[in-house]
Amino acid sequence: MIRHHLRAQVLTGALAMLAVVPAVHAQATKPVALDRSAIPTAGKTPELHVPTWSKLALTDGARLVVSERRNLPLVYVSINFIGGAANFEPANKAGLASFVSNMMLEGTTSRTGDQLAAAMQQLGSDVNVSIGSESGTISVFVMKDKLEPMLGILQDVLLHPSFPDSALERLRGRTLINLQQAKDRTTSIASVVFPKLLYTSGGPYGRSMTEASAKAITRTDLVKFHDDYFKPGRAEITVVGDIAPADAKRMLDKSLAAWPAGGSKPSFDYPTPPAPKSTTIYLVDKPGAAQSTFAIGEVGPPRSTPDYYALRVLNSFFGEQFQSRLNANIREQKGYSYGVASRFAYGRGPGAFRAGGDIVTAKSDSALIEFMKELRGIRGERPITDDEMQSAKNALIQSLPARFASVGSVSNSISEIYTQDLPEDYYQRFVTRVNAVTKDDVLRVANKYIDPQHLAIVIVGDRSKIEGPLAATKIAPIVYLDLNGDPITSKVTP
Repeated sequence: MIRHHLRAQVLTGALAMLAVVPAVHAQATKPVALDRSAIPTAGKTPELHVPTWSKLALTDGARLVVSERRNLPLVYVSINFIGGAANFEPANKAGLASFVSNMMLEGTTSRTGDQLAAAMQQLGSDVNVSIGSESGTISVFVMKDKLEPMLGILQDVLLHPSFPDSALERLRGRTLINLQQAKDRTTSIASVVFPKLLYTSGGPYGRSMTEASAKAITRTDLVKFHDDYFKPGRAEITVVGDIAPADAKRMLDKSLAAWPAGGSKPSFDYPTPPAPKSTTIYLVDKPGAAQSTFAIGEVGPPRSTPDYYALRVLNSFFGEQFQSRLNANIREQKGYSYGVASRFAYGRGPGAFRAGGDIVTAKSDSALIEFMKELRGIRGERPITDDEMQSAKNALIQSLPARFASVGSVSNSISEIYTQDLPEDYYQRFVTRVNAVTKDDVLRVANKYIDPQHLAIVIVGDRSKIEGPLAATKIAPIVYLDLNGDPITSKVTP
């Protein structure tokens, strides 16, 4: 009863204050003239503060990099491995690396998966494992006072995963369902078909997991991959947060004392991609598709190319920014798409250049015409302007401070230097290198890496609605592929 009476008094007082505030506000303020036709000026450019770090070595041979960040009692530990699925996955077991990373939290030789989850929950943290094409990571993000026990869990997951059969079959079943569902999504189909055309399924950049490879993976495969891959000789450990380098080394030497030495960095000697073919439209029929998915491109350069900065500037204004040439044309002006873009996939080997997006079915032919117009334009038919150059450089430079906004982003940025074999002063020199790019540099790399005469144009959509209009553009002959990217007929539409 007393609680209800007090609540009523508080509510009555609050209502009385609300009745008074508008009158006071009206007396105290004056109308402000606001010119809505004027574009607001840009805010202050964020300042770049590249963190420093110390380099040490653990007793097992792993390299340790520590960057102190004392503003919060947080620590991020990331064990990064140079090399990934492209280097350690058998060609007929595509998806094995993904299976391993998913299975490592399903239990260890001393804990079940549920016990692992409970132990991590008590410490308010998680162990995260991921293995990509050319690198892998096992990491924790934890409060400073929980770091040592959390490192004990990380060590258990890293060194002693049990890969239980029941969890493997559960993961396999879920994966097979996901693969089947992916065949209903035009974007997923294009992501499989496009690299296969550029590199063939015989190369690591062209392979993707299939139902056959998912069914072929055994527990023995998981154990062998784990034993071969997770070696300190190819590991770079990044520690960022509220910790001194000496303390980080002491804790990691203790927690990883049982990690056997060994392992070497892979060579990244990839097979030479097939010679580019004349521009061809590869049409994948998906009856009833709500849109057409485009993937247009060719084999590009590796991350180590000296043209990297010029390519970054080129792609920034061509297909990376919201107001890039591609998006401004095909989305904003024409309304053919909710968004299109382009990118260079920089890897240790020759990554792909790809432009595309999801297109309104009825405008598939019109969108293709615009894509080709923009691809020709960037090579000189429509030279880059001074405003585009400045906008592209600003976008790249002003986004750099965000790379160091948190302990996790600092860790990722430092780790990238070592997993991508970049110079240690990469971030310090980034602004100077970007600003040094000229319009002639952009034109040169555009003509070097974007060739409208040798493009793979993958279009996944409803063939009954788009085949005729696409053929009428006479941009390129049409070859018909199935959902896996394999030819379904010898017929080619000229």
